[in-house]
Amino acid sequence: MASKAKTVGNTDTTQPGTAVEERERLLHSTREQEIRNRAYDIYLQRGAQPGNEVEDWLQAEHEIIT
Repeated sequence: MASKAKTVGNTDTTQPGTAVEERERLLHSTREQEIRNRAYDIYLQRGAQPGNEVEDWLQAEHEIIT
């Protein structure tokens, strides 16, 4: 009769991560929201004309991250 190997550690991916992982996720989420807000401001400064969404995002990202 074959025996099952014992699983070591938590393999349930629905469980919350460590405090460090949670902090990183929150930081990423906050930074992304800051970028989103800045990209919207840039869009408004351009007269709210569509068509430059990627450029607005990249400019905002550059301003926020650097």
